[in-house]
Amino acid sequence: MEIESIITHPGGAHKDDLLACAVLLAENPVAIERRDPSVADLENPKIAVVDIGGEHVLERNNFDHHQLPADHVPTCALSLVLQKFGLYEDAQSFCGWLETSEWLDCRGPNDTASWLGIEREVLGKLNSPVDITLLRRFAGQVLHAPGEPIWEVLRMIGEDLVQFLRNLRERLTYVAKHVELWEVPSNGAEVQVLFMPRLEQLDGEPSAGLGQYIVDNGLEDSVSAMVYPDRRGNGYGMRRFNDSQLFDFTQLADAEDVHFTHARGFIAKTDANDPERLKALLQRALRA
Repeated sequence: MEIESIITHPGGAHKDDLLACAVLLAENPVAIERRDPSVADLENPKIAVVDIGGEHVLERNNFDHHQLPADHVPTCALSLVLQKFGLYEDAQSFCGWLETSEWLDCRGPNDTASWLGIEREVLGKLNSPVDITLLRRFAGQVLHAPGEPIWEVLRMIGEDLVQFLRNLRERLTYVAKHVELWEVPSNGAEVQVLFMPRLEQLDGEPSAGLGQYIVDNGLEDSVSAMVYPDRRGNGYGMRRFNDSQLFDFTQLADAEDVHFTHARGFIAKTDANDPERLKALLQRALRA
């Protein structure tokens, strides 16, 4: 996309228009105007019109969802922008908050609470000053330009989200090529553990993508822990998956090659590198 400016609606701001603008800023560091678009704006593909304008036309970078039928699957301005970036399907898979945001924007808090199976009041308890201040400050100006605090924060949010989605897909492909599924004996049965070996090409957070790999491959009911390279040392980290109570890593506290165990037993760090030693530690950490 070659965008020269972004237009979104004036008045109150919501998460979908804020985040849609943020994603656009990730690759288009242009000013954001909060005003009604003209016909010329809607016809100009170099002007992105977000959450207003009455049409969804990707070729002209118009991202309004309000004209969609009332019974249409919940779709917000952010959904449309992510579709333009080719990231929507991955966002649906990797961003658990997205569908709730779509429901809130399209169906409102009462229907969303019912869909989530919670009381309406719970939604308000999930808000924070981060949400309130960003939305209020975003709504409070008619122009957001590069260099201003809100604009810079929005760009960071967009860059992080786009980078997360693109990197995680690449990471999952990488994980699939190298990960191993271990079976640790336990009272005559086998407990499954996902193991990621230390590789020279592995950068960033070594455990990134492991949880998503487990879910994507339907292993969430069988895998109970993950073992992965410790980014702060030469050994490995061991962590429960979905807080499985099969493992209590405090039971490794007195092992000579274990230098950290969390008091709640969900994680441990070891200097060990040999797979057989790691398996022995895992077996020792199993609850009786």
